[in-house]
Amino acid sequence: NSFKQQLFEGDFDFSATTAQTFKIALYTNDATLDQTTTAYSVATAGQVSASGYTAGGELIVPSLAIDTTNGIAYIDFTNASWSGAFTARGALIYKVGGGDPAICVLDFGSDKTSTTTFVVEFPPNTSTGALIRLA
Repeated sequence: NSFKQQLFEGDFDFSATTAQTFKIALYTNDATLDQTTTAYSVATAGQVSASGYTAGGELIVPSLAIDTTNGIAYIDFTNASWSGAFTARGALIYKVGGGDPAICVLDFGSDKTSTTTFVVEFPPNTSTGALIRLA
């Protein structure tokens, strides 16, 4: 919910020329992330702690597009991957700096485990499939 307000206040720039940096941090089932999560914090319980994972997560690059026919703006991000064996239940996408505001919380639905490379693969960047869509 805080993302919606900050978006309208102009706190986020998802354009191809943005100087803003975005990350995705992974969490175990011990985390309590939900629609009330307003920012990334290293103090939030449940962040993955394992070989191959660095606290704060991985850099991701946004891709903004507009479907002018249907009046939909949409945003997706590059996939993220970590070399390591660990388990995660969800993730937090956030902007680095300015209080590290949250963009969205992802719930994987169940624990996801990798024995070599953990990958978060985002949906297709289309007006019907992108992670974030505004109509």
